[in-house]
Parts: sequence; structure tokens; C-alpha cells
Amino acid sequence: MKYKNDVEALDALHSRYKELHNEISKVIYGQDQVVTQVLNSLFSRGHCLLIGVPGLAKTLLVISIAKVLGLKYNRIQFTPDLMPSDIIGTEILDKDRQFRFVPGPIFANVILADEINRTPPKTQSAMLEAMQERAVTSAGQHFQLEQPFFVLATQNPIEQEGTYPLPEAQLDRFMFSIWLDYPSYEDELTIVKNTTSLYNYDINPVISGEEIQYFQDLIRKVPINDHVIQYAVKLAAKSRPNTEYAAPIANQFLKWGAGPRASQYLVLGAKTHAALSGKYSPDIEDVRAVAPAILRHRIIKNYKAEAENINIDEIIAKLL
Repeated sequence: MKYKNDVEALDALHSRYKELHNEISKVIYGQDQVVTQVLNSLFSRGHCLLIGVPGLAKTLLVISIAKVLGLKYNRIQFTPDLMPSDIIGTEILDKDRQFRFVPGPIFANVILADEINRTPPKTQSAMLEAMQERAVTSAGQHFQLEQPFFVLATQNPIEQEGTYPLPEAQLDRFMFSIWLDYPSYEDELTIVKNTTSLYNYDINPVISGEEIQYFQDLIRKVPINDHVIQYAVKLAAKSRPNTEYAAPIANQFLKWGAGPRASQYLVLGAKTHAALSGKYSPDIEDVRAVAPAILRHRIIKNYKAEAENINIDEIIAKLL
């Protein structure tokens, strides 16, 4: 990719984003904001946790995104008996009686971690190094994962029997926690018509892995005003109860607030949101646009909030 300057490259990114969105919308209806947030996470070099009841096309969304990106895709179905070696890979004794590493399904560009909360913490933690370092360790050997590397995990919020809550350290590795809601009546009509007939869709790859990496680096170069960074950092700080910048609602209803990684993702997410919107520099509105999905899984309610049935999104709205 040869562009005259960064402005031309950002224009190309905006154009590519619209193409990606149009292709995905051939299959996914009524989830425009979800698609935007997932693509934001991709170009920010982050990962996504998709939370929604069964039947909202979480898995179909991930498969469709993998197709339009033209990347290698693997699905890992998380179950109570899944072992870390089932994800990372294992060593086997080959015919020459030499130990050889056989890569697991984590060695792909796009990973669907389906129902990630259905496996014990020991296996969940096998994802930690991959998500943070883009590498895995097995039997003392270090293996780099192919770039770009993008994890999309799904979780069912209703049925909690036989599930294991994700450790806070792993939750923090997800850039976005995205809630999928029911489609509108009109969108559901379209979904039912198309999925109960011979309607056929053909998704075409729009962007290459090399381009994705180029645009991921480009996002880091997007200029941002100091007052926007200050707003992002203060927003994260306001969520930390009993600290210097704590907001009254944080002191009242929160046990823990968001850490520094939230501030980093607020700035990165704002840069990407601006670029995908056709702007060359983010403003405070871009920070506000990505804040709910970034803060949602990083702040923990206290007993008072639970007793009064205060919603996390209500607290975030007050922080904003």
C-alpha cells in the first residue's frame, strides 16, 4: 500500500470500513452498532467479548467478519472438559522418536472463543498470553502467533449453571464488552424472510491481512489533542471509588474502578472511531462513543448497587 500521506491513508481506511460494513450487512441485520464496534476493535488491535442471548447471530457475525477480512479463522468451542493443550497445542513423539510441537486452533488470525465462560479458569487462562503477547508458550518453547490476531469471544448472560466467571485479568484483555440486543420488528421480519427461503448471500473478501496491519499502525499515528487525552484519563479515574478524582456515583455504587488499560483503550478507540467516521483527529464525542463498551466490564458494582438494582450502563451514563 502506497499512499502519498497519512491523510490519504485515513481516507482509504474510511472507504475500506464502508465496504466491510456493506458486505457484513448482507448477512447481519439490525446490528450496525455491534459491527462498528467489532471493526473498531480490530483496527485498534484489540479483542471483543460479545454477550447476548442465544439466537442473536453472534457466531454468524464472527464467521462473516472472518470471511470479509480474508483471514484464517478457527472456532474453539469452550466446554468444561477442554484442556489448555486443546487450545495451544501439544508435543507428540513422531516416527523418528523426536518430540514435535503440533499447533492448536489458537494458531489462526481470527479466533471465535465460543461460550468462553463454560470452561474452568485454568483453560481460560490459556488465552491470556495469546491475547496480550500475541504468542504462546508450550513445554518451555515460545511461539509467535501470525498477525493480525483477533479474538472474538461469546458469552450467554442467561444460563449461569455450569459456567465459570471470567477472571478479572482476562476480562481486562478484552477491549470491548459488547451487548447484543434483540433486533427491531422490521429487522426480524427481514431475518425470518431470508433465512426461511432460498435466499443466498455471497460474502467477498474486502481487505487483506497486510492492509489490516498497515491500518492498525496508522491508527497509532492519528494526532490527538491533549485535552481529549485528559478527558479519557479523567473518565477512567472518575470510576475509581475513594480516590482523588472519584465521581460521587462511583463512591456510592462501585467497589472497583477501571484501570490504566481502560484509559489506553479509550484513546485508541476514540482514534479509530474518528478514522472510521471520516475524521482526521478524535474529539471528546469519539471518547464518549466508545466509553460504554470499554468500561462495562472493568467496573465492579458494590452491594448497595446490587441491592438497589442499579445497572452498570446507568452508572457509566452518569460518569459521562
